[in-house]
Amino acid sequence: MSCALLAQAQVVDTSSIYKDQKDSLEATVFVGRQRDGLSKGKELRTELISASGLQKMACCNLAESFENSASVTVGYSDATTGARQIRLLGLSGAYTQMLDENRPVMRGITSPFGLSYVPGPWLESIQIAKGSPSVINGLESMTGQINLEHKKPTEEIPLFVQASMMSDSKADFNLTSAWQLSPSLYSIFLGHVDHNFQGMDMNGDGFLDDPRMLQFNVANRWLYYKPDLQVRWGVHAVHDHREGGQEGVWETDITNTLLNGYFKIGKPLREDGSASIAAIADYTFQKSDSWFGMRSFLPEQHSGFVNLLYRNQVNEKHDFTLGASATYDSVMDEYVFAFYKVSNISGTFFGGLYGEYTFHAGETFTAIAGLSADLYRNFKDKDQGGFKLAPRVTMKYSPFDWLVLRANGGRGLRYSNPLSDNLGVFSNNKPVQILTPFMPLEDSWTYGGNATFYMPFGAGDASLSFDYFRTDFRKEVVVDYESARNSIVIFMPGSLHSFSDNFQVDFSAEPFERFTVSLTGRYTHAGMPTWYGLLLEKPMTSRYKGVLNLQYKTNLSRWIFDFTASVNGSARVYNFMRELTDDDGNLLYKDGRTPTYPLLYAQVTRRFKGFDVYVGAENLTGFTQKKVIVGTPYQPAFDASCVWGPIMGRRINVGFRMTLWRKTKTE
Repeated sequence: MSCALLAQAQVVDTSSIYKDQKDSLEATVFVGRQRDGLSKGKELRTELISASGLQKMACCNLAESFENSASVTVGYSDATTGARQIRLLGLSGAYTQMLDENRPVMRGITSPFGLSYVPGPWLESIQIAKGSPSVINGLESMTGQINLEHKKPTEEIPLFVQASMMSDSKADFNLTSAWQLSPSLYSIFLGHVDHNFQGMDMNGDGFLDDPRMLQFNVANRWLYYKPDLQVRWGVHAVHDHREGGQEGVWETDITNTLLNGYFKIGKPLREDGSASIAAIADYTFQKSDSWFGMRSFLPEQHSGFVNLLYRNQVNEKHDFTLGASATYDSVMDEYVFAFYKVSNISGTFFGGLYGEYTFHAGETFTAIAGLSADLYRNFKDKDQGGFKLAPRVTMKYSPFDWLVLRANGGRGLRYSNPLSDNLGVFSNNKPVQILTPFMPLEDSWTYGGNATFYMPFGAGDASLSFDYFRTDFRKEVVVDYESARNSIVIFMPGSLHSFSDNFQVDFSAEPFERFTVSLTGRYTHAGMPTWYGLLLEKPMTSRYKGVLNLQYKTNLSRWIFDFTASVNGSARVYNFMRELTDDDGNLLYKDGRTPTYPLLYAQVTRRFKGFDVYVGAENLTGFTQKKVIVGTPYQPAFDASCVWGPIMGRRINVGFRMTLWRKTKTE
């Protein structure tokens, strides 16, 4: 390796934003060789999906990247908009903090469609952390965090192109290009466009299964690096248009515009990087023009985030971080339900001081204790705020090389936007009673633990992991579709509160060289209060999920074969769905629960020098939910939000990836 390349390979993020992660050419070259699964070295229970893991299925964006994971469940929020929502620990993705290289993203009105604005080929890896993570990134992580690592400006790939076409006429095109403009300045451009050339109605109900979409998505990231200073900045812009529903009868027309810019600066205070200071600033603007039949939702949001931090590794045993952060959201909501129009203009602020102390006893024991003291203020409702203390504790104990034990717990707080968080309320004709303040403050505690065993088996170590997590709410927003027939009530309960118990088992192994097996099972028990004061099983939430993934690579990875099978357990349906019948007049949900159903995925990849071709298939069995649309448009019982299973049937995907590597000289 040349001296210049070696210097680039040692570009370390001195801002403490990534702590032990190196941002280097060498790191990005070999990122595809990371093994997916649970991270052995992380203090928090963390699941890694690497760049190669993202290619196991022909995923086009983040919403389609979790089929190999039982931890995260992804489904449609309704049958008309194409909006995807995730569930972690049995709760809505609104309670999972999304991070872009440890910057909070997909907040507020961005959340319904934010998953589709992160193309899979842009990503280097995804880290899924359950529980209550570090206070450094804020307190909006009620059930966990999903951190996205994008391809870096120091990428050794000056050009990467990916394109694919689905059998339902959806086409995707992605491009990334990295340059070194000077010995200290690096940049990467990321571009994406996708389009549905025609609408598809596979189930013949008159409504498009997936809306016609056209999305333009670009980002530009920069890095300026000197041994005593590191500066990162970037911009991201999205324009997204969707048309769905039933043409000429009940249509959806949604246009989203997103603009984001960020700036990070870090400076080491010691040559070895054991002490540093850093600052992060982030701004996001999003506007949505959304129409659902005769209803409309026209939100606009400006968000700003600032984080200042100081880190000091005193010695091998003691490490602490001190900081101050602030977040401000200016939100305008205008919506029309039936014959009334409501406009809300307000803002929220939360920020304060935090500290985190880490104790290391070699490789055997690590304890992390964090405390955040913040002021919460809702400028429209003074009762939705105040001074809040939030502790978080994480412990990791590894008495033997073959055993890792973890425990974690802490408090989470977030301002909710009840309409953006529950976009499905617009995809029906039911009256909506909003009985909450504008942007109320939600409060929860999450705690749990994990035990992972490592065993010599086959071509490498096998792992077996057990974990349990529980979330208890103290204040929350509940959307009740059931208490009032043909009506939706959005309220904050009094004495009864939602909870979720989540159990999971993970097994992974490499029985023989180049053949990997991973098997995961998850069981969830979640409860939710109703407007009438009952505590019922949370509807439309599957009790269990099992995932099996098999991958085999031939010598030199010329051929790669991937197969994923999942079984999705039953969920309690809304009470009004108990009366639904099939075409023969038979009840669809005799016991008030959805059926258990399988999903199968397969993909074959042929790799050439700098060029990959792949063919894949989704939902091989063609299983789809019956009667996705309830009732008739504009009638009181009409509802297109009762989605629990697949809407699209079998789909075939064909694509290619082209990689141009940077040429280097060797000494």
